Amino acid sequence: MKLISIVTPCYNEEGNVEEVYQQVRRIFDELKIYRYEHIFIDNASKDNTLGILKKIAKEDKNIKVISNARNFGHIRSPYYALLQSSGDAVILFAGDLQDPAYMIKEFLVKWEEGFKVVLGVKTKSEESPAMFAIRKAFYNFINRVSEIELTKNNTGFGLYDRKIIEILREIDDPYPYFRGLISDIGFESYKIEYNQPTRKRGITSNNFYTLYDIAMLGITNHSKVPLRLAAIIGFALSALSLLIALIYLLAKLLFWNSFTMGVAPVIIGLFFFSSVQLFFVGIIGEYIGSIHTQVLKRPLVIEKERINFEERIPNEEVLSK
Repeated sequence: MKLISIVTPCYNEEGNVEEVYQQVRRIFDELKIYRYEHIFIDNASKDNTLGILKKIAKEDKNIKVISNARNFGHIRSPYYALLQSSGDAVILFAGDLQDPAYMIKEFLVKWEEGFKVVLGVKTKSEESPAMFAIRKAFYNFINRVSEIELTKNNTGFGLYDRKIIEILREIDDPYPYFRGLISDIGFESYKIEYNQPTRKRGITSNNFYTLYDIAMLGITNHSKVPLRLAAIIGFALSALSLLIALIYLLAKLLFWNSFTMGVAPVIIGLFFFSSVQLFFVGIIGEYIGSIHTQVLKRPLVIEKERINFEERIPNEEVLSK
């Protein structure tokens, strides 16, 4: 029997993890042809999420729990959990109940047909219309500037064949843009559309900084366009400045007594060019920060404990991932 791994990242989801567990269990109670493991990775929750997971794991050995030593962020923790899976296929399934559990069956059908990657694509969402529009605009923008074609409106929810997971293990990226890596690997993916429900319980841990972080990670990992724009716009503004200077010089020579430049154009020009410089210094800083993160090669996650795994990964192996 093939083994299917379900990976669920959690942070302060005490109101949801029990139902997430029950939804997945019901799916595999119907799918008798598969064995399954459900890996929950708790990112140092401040509520009782870990306590509930320990209770579930004590009663059901299909449930495996990884507890992080601290909060390692919404990028590193889920990725690390994927690498700890041992299934023939791995399904990333969120802990906020915004991923429809019934789609697990659809993913498995397409996987059995030969697709190495099956992705859930949210074409509609019951979340804030403004937030959905912002996300959609971001996906459109990053697709335009990216060197590869990225899947729009995919949060990572999907199925990944074991071969994909093995490739991810070889990449050894300390701060990965998971969705971009899946597109970069290049296997054909099958996309299944769905309507994303709103969060019923709990408060999302996403905020402006976390959304900005993942947006810039996607851009810096998959596009050099912002850097090249800096050079192109710098050249264009230099040419424009020279042209305006020549126009002012001619105007002054032709209308010496009546033409006065005034202070306002100087101040406006100073603020404009300073703003442009700061913007592109920030862009360059993002790329330097990305390089800095790669050079440090820190581990994705440090575990505090794990439950129901057959063997504990040695510390040196954890630190190397």
